[in-house]
Amino acid sequence: MDLTGFEKNLKYLPLRDLRIDDPFWNGCVRLVTSEILPYQYDTLWDRIPGAPPSRCIRNLKIAAGQEEGTFEGWVFQDTDLAKWLEAAAYSLASLPDPKLRATAEEMIDLVLAAQQPNGYLNSYFTILHPGKQFCNLKEGHELYTAGHFIEAAVAWYQVTGEDRFLNAMRRFADLICEVFHTPEYADAVPGHEEIELALFRLYEATGEEKYRAMAYDFINRRGTTDYLSRENTLPRFVDVWHDPNPYVPEYGQAHAPVREQSTAEGHAVRALYLYSAMADLAGSYHDEALLAACERLYENITEKRMYITGGIGSSGVMERFTTDYDLPNDSAYAESCASIALAMFCKRMSRVTGEAKYMDTAELAIYNTVLAGIAMDGRSFFYVNPLEVIPEACMPATDRAHVKPVRQKWFGCACCPPNIARTLASLGEYVLLQGDTSIRVNLLISGTFKARIAGVPVKIAIESSLPWEGHAKIRVRAERPVRGTLLIRVPDYAEDPVFTGEGGAFVPKLDRGYAVIPVEGTATAVSFGFGMTARLIYANPKVSADSGKVAVRKGPLVYCLEEADNGEGLAALRIDTSKALREVPGGGLRDSVTVEAEGLRLQWSGGLYSTRAPDSVPCKLKFVPYCFWGNREPGEMTVWVTAK
Repeated sequence: MDLTGFEKNLKYLPLRDLRIDDPFWNGCVRLVTSEILPYQYDTLWDRIPGAPPSRCIRNLKIAAGQEEGTFEGWVFQDTDLAKWLEAAAYSLASLPDPKLRATAEEMIDLVLAAQQPNGYLNSYFTILHPGKQFCNLKEGHELYTAGHFIEAAVAWYQVTGEDRFLNAMRRFADLICEVFHTPEYADAVPGHEEIELALFRLYEATGEEKYRAMAYDFINRRGTTDYLSRENTLPRFVDVWHDPNPYVPEYGQAHAPVREQSTAEGHAVRALYLYSAMADLAGSYHDEALLAACERLYENITEKRMYITGGIGSSGVMERFTTDYDLPNDSAYAESCASIALAMFCKRMSRVTGEAKYMDTAELAIYNTVLAGIAMDGRSFFYVNPLEVIPEACMPATDRAHVKPVRQKWFGCACCPPNIARTLASLGEYVLLQGDTSIRVNLLISGTFKARIAGVPVKIAIESSLPWEGHAKIRVRAERPVRGTLLIRVPDYAEDPVFTGEGGAFVPKLDRGYAVIPVEGTATAVSFGFGMTARLIYANPKVSADSGKVAVRKGPLVYCLEEADNGEGLAALRIDTSKALREVPGGGLRDSVTVEAEGLRLQWSGGLYSTRAPDSVPCKLKFVPYCFWGNREPGEMTVWVTAK
């Protein structure tokens, strides 16, 4: 049945067929293999001086009977290794490395040694509550942890072709399918969503229907049962966090059936992992009501609950969404994992609907919040991504205690660093989507890619000057004559786009934000150019934190002021919005384009308060890409600047 709203048969390309070679992204993607993975591996072994201990590998060794001791760390500590293994698999797809592969195989051996005879895998419960399983779904993160191990196993299988890890995690998935179809678990749902999207990935990798059906069951149960609220009254319950407070259904998106949800609620990472699975399943089952809910939730996030940087989850209390237009800058949470999850959701919605707007949002999150989450040397990280920082105000026991003015070597709760690693290592998946007779270019990132059009092997070469200039050239070469379509996303920031082919400039048909280019014969080439000047951005006046202020954006990049360029007291600066912005090519970190503006600096000569207005003197403001902030000496930073 052909249903409106669904795009048929779009697929991700295998990472082994995707080679990014991009002046902007090379410094990040190649860093995964050379620096990020080795550094993170050492942290999992507790080898980084001054970094909070991980205990991740030690916990698994104890669970495997290879060491003596007890569990330490968060209940979901195993997932740090799971995400590391997933990132390692993706890295091996683009850059074979015998040493990395051997290390990953050693860690897979450890994981399998810690797995229980019935397939169960979780070092926390194996060590502290042997014989217990699925006794605290609300807090125990067992299904969340299972999901990350399943995702790692799928990635390893898809890249290497080896199925030992995959088969072991299938045993775990089989156990989950069995347990959660028994009467006592018939209405049970995960506390932290993740298993749903992982089971769907396992279904796509294996073709085993029961994995998709289990994911769909979890989705369909959510918000229709009070299981999480009453779980602590069950005889089998194992208390993990000793939280005396009653469960808040909104926190885990369990406040209403998923098809009736219209606003993004609760813990931002949980929400977007849930929405990612909803998108997958909506497309797979052609579930129109589920897709409609995904579309409503996307609109609520992007129109009312998302920072200009693609950050989501404004509150540090419960790491959650709050209410429409509540987007404080200096206390923003905007967890790195949440923006990664937003990009994951949008990638799936793009695949399901064929709509370009979802990749506009994914691109925004990746270029800004996700990339800001890691230092340029790959060895320190942000968990929280504020839009304004005054270092001395980031004090313990305040509403800004979660804000760090400098990236950290590691975290006791370290979900974000390995999540960033797996995202950068799999960036190629965001670039293209393949249809039966079409190729969609979602991101203008340089590289060479293998695909098929109408079954014919083709090679696609992209040469892009983003994010500094609005120009890209795309070539398609087929092994034999072919007829199909190349669809190129026209970004929402593109000014006056111009397409040029062999016959000169032409105006292509547009389809849901994509330019439609016919592919005929064995060679097709098209150039795509557009204006991409730095522009002032204004916020809806309902966003009280940004009222009377402006931000600067150039293409996919949001910019900010740093103390290193503008001196201390950034709040005293005013930008003259009547004067044009000036772009300075190659003037910043990694040869970035910086932006200059005319402004004023307020000068104060009184005490705390005065009846005399402050004086002001002209000054120049220098903006740098937000994704690069904090890579020099520590200091103030702000995205939003008061307009003169």
